[in-house]
Amino acid sequence: MTRSTRDRAGVEKRAPDPSRKPFGSTGVEVSAIGQGTWQLRDPRRAEEALRAGLEAGLDHIDTAELYVGSEAVIAKALAGRPRDDVFLVSKVLPKNATRRGTIKACDASLERLATDHVDVYLLHWWDGDKPLAPVFEAFAELIDDGKTRFVGVSNFDVEELERAQEVLPSGVKLVCNQVLYHLGDRAIENEVLPWCERHDMAVVGYSPFGSARGRWPPGGRAGAETLEAVAAKHGKTPRQVALNFLTRRPSLFAIPKAENPEHVRENAGALGWTLDAEDVAAIDAAFPVRRGGLGFL
Repeated sequence: MTRSTRDRAGVEKRAPDPSRKPFGSTGVEVSAIGQGTWQLRDPRRAEEALRAGLEAGLDHIDTAELYVGSEAVIAKALAGRPRDDVFLVSKVLPKNATRRGTIKACDASLERLATDHVDVYLLHWWDGDKPLAPVFEAFAELIDDGKTRFVGVSNFDVEELERAQEVLPSGVKLVCNQVLYHLGDRAIENEVLPWCERHDMAVVGYSPFGSARGRWPPGGRAGAETLEAVAAKHGKTPRQVALNFLTRRPSLFAIPKAENPEHVRENAGALGWTLDAEDVAAIDAAFPVRRGGLGFL
């Protein structure tokens, strides 16, 4: 997925891969489009889809202890593959988000994933009933023990992000916030996205095609026609246009579900090209940002 050139001395140099970008403050380059594993209905088909995604360069795989069975499916998909080939993310549930409970939950996830570490470990959401400090102290311990490289949060609004910053242990940095983000719900662009960008945090959008109960595409006939027109212009599909738009800024990543190999390959086609200003303006008009805070599925 990279182009090779040679300098005047004949030394091969690799051009930057436009499909990849730094994941927040980690310095690690990750595919802008990843693979989500919420509610996998057919484990064998999902395993095939995950492998297809990895072959297509979609190395960011997202899971959670909440996603019953998905961690085991991922383990099978990754069997025999070098661990460095994948950027693996999992999450702890709020009910387990004590210092001891977080470490226990991470250990259980690592066992199900058949690996010794994840790349990022997240607090899945915060319900406000438990203090944040203990889970972040656990995060520091997990980093020290090599069980995760980085840590972050999910479904945090700006107020919660501010609270988190106040109680982070010294030397621990949140590298991402995973949030609901699709064309029908761009509310994070009001406050959450700007805040995360100011703090060098990746913003990972889940459900980029909306909820299972929602209609694709949102925005009615006008929205569909806009996506179809942009897709025809670039020789792409409407879904590829949507994913490209939702990852158009350096901080933005998306994790559509990896359940169907054909869909995963289509998702990969959202990478490696750029919408022009006219395209972005048309999509902005068809799918305007509504007032609001943070969506949550």
